[in-house]
Amino acid sequence: MNRTLALALSVVFHPLLIPTYLFGLVLYGLPQSMITFPAESRWVIMAIIFFTTFMVPGLGTYFMYRNGFISSMHVENRPERNLPFFFTTVCFAVTSYLFYQEQVFDRLLFYIMFLVTLSVFLVYLISFRWKISAHSVGLGGALGILFFLHANLPENFLLYVIVAAVLVVGAVMSARLALQAHTPAEVYTGFLLGFLVGLSIWPLIR
Repeated sequence: MNRTLALALSVVFHPLLIPTYLFGLVLYGLPQSMITFPAESRWVIMAIIFFTTFMVPGLGTYFMYRNGFISSMHVENRPERNLPFFFTTVCFAVTSYLFYQEQVFDRLLFYIMFLVTLSVFLVYLISFRWKISAHSVGLGGALGILFFLHANLPENFLLYVIVAAVLVVGAVMSARLALQAHTPAEVYTGFLLGFLVGLSIWPLIR
């Protein structure tokens, strides 16, 4: 794969952006009957998600870079991944707690945010010993949740979305390998971990 394309895919589908994409699909792509939160106010949820799962962790990572805690915004060195992932876990956990506490939010939104937070926390723990691919974990988790949603919707409602998601997952994993950011084991294990965490929404909802 061309390096420029690989970099573009890695940026567009950065792990911190996956929650925004996923919640955008859930809030605006699912039937109205699945989400009770008023349609005209759902932009508020999107703003919360974008701010707490992308802006704050991203700015926090930039602060760490500027102050010498990490040597690159890409956090390529495994020992340096712990602090950014811990901070990101805290940001995601705060958002999960907000969705849990405020009864105005659908339980589905809390469960999705909880599983996203769990994925980040597992990446944080694993990073103490191994450089698992956060891109693969994030995309795998999103795909697992999409499979759950598809199973609970009218026939084929999300079929094309899932097909597109599978293609994106394959392209991004190939990009991470092309950039030599991870070994094949780190990429494929990351996808499997994320996918299983995403599928675990099944017993939570049922």
